Amino acid sequence: MTLIHDMARAARAALPALAAASTAAKALAIRTAAAAIRARADALLAANAEDVAAAQAGGLSAALIDRLALDAGRIEGIAAGLDTVAALPDPVGAVFERWQRPNGLHFERVRVPLGVIGIIYESRPGVTADAAALCLMSGNACLLRGGSEAARSNALLLDCMAEGLRAAGLPAAAVQMVPAGNRALVGDMLGAHGLIDVIIPRGGKGLVARVQAEAKVPVLAHLDGINHVYVDASADPAMAVAVVVNSKLRRTAVCGAMETLLIDAAAPPTLKRQLVAALLDGGCALRGDAAAQALDPRISPASPADWDTEWLDAVASVAEVAGVDGAIAHIAAHGSQHTESVVAQDEAVAARFLQGVDAAIVLHNASTQFADGGEFGFGAEIGIATGRLHVRGPVALAELTTFKTLVRGAGQVRP
Repeated sequence: MTLIHDMARAARAALPALAAASTAAKALAIRTAAAAIRARADALLAANAEDVAAAQAGGLSAALIDRLALDAGRIEGIAAGLDTVAALPDPVGAVFERWQRPNGLHFERVRVPLGVIGIIYESRPGVTADAAALCLMSGNACLLRGGSEAARSNALLLDCMAEGLRAAGLPAAAVQMVPAGNRALVGDMLGAHGLIDVIIPRGGKGLVARVQAEAKVPVLAHLDGINHVYVDASADPAMAVAVVVNSKLRRTAVCGAMETLLIDAAAPPTLKRQLVAALLDGGCALRGDAAAQALDPRISPASPADWDTEWLDAVASVAEVAGVDGAIAHIAAHGSQHTESVVAQDEAVAARFLQGVDAAIVLHNASTQFADGGEFGFGAEIGIATGRLHVRGPVALAELTTFKTLVRGAGQVRP
């Protein structure tokens, strides 16, 4: 535990400098890191190719390989995300609520950093840059613990972030990487009460379950994305097909991918067949209930476990439901409170779905793949929080702060 304690103490020692840092200094660090990522794109591609080759040799799943792999477009996306974060309003010190009491006391609630944040994640090297930038801009120090499968990519991205910190005169301990490959260090992070203020896990069910079971530090959890698209009988057929196909097949391994298609039993038979055919013809295997199987002979029977599975692959479940209330009931039974979408022209149906579904993100006539901090205008995200405390949905700058209440008086004493 000595290593984690030493790293966390160094991170805590960096907090005063981060709290005092100007918005311009933090933005300079992040923009410099983005420029370094672009300048070292070829080296990053080479390092990532080694990571991918080793992961493939080690039998890593295709879904995780997809999350691990970088190309020129993804590298530019990482750098562009950092530039966006650097240009966002600084949340630290922002006053978001004011009021005055009859006794003359003036109250303000002001955003302040969370402190030292431990982030444990798998596969995605882009999380290294995103998390570091978001923590830095929100005045937090971070301990990053990526997966061993991305060790080379992560090390190079950390070097780029360190270059940014040096350029801005900020402490190197603001962003640190916990060595990968030693699972005991994860346990040390989870037990570092008083040194690490919050843990954010981003990965598979096994990782998140371990973190929640063992943590003595508050946890901001990102759980499975068992996401549904419900197509109502009132849906525009072309829109419904486009939304469903994009929700599933744009990228199958992201947490915002659709895993179950729900079709209104009252929908026209032609629309039902169009929806499943579009997925099947696009290379997606379907597992359905009896009504769904009757639509196309290529649909396999769904097992009870299929409704609770995050496929992260070109596989989806499909069921017919009794209207919007049937969809809401199915989602309540099988969803993970991540992202849900309704495709409907009937505004009353849409309103019922938006109000009745319990999830971090609920969409109307839009793809579930918009469940992404960048698409929300946040530049980047650390994850999609699916719990209830203290944030829900994309975790970006404001979500990495808490608040303190400032009270200004003129000598008032309490009777």
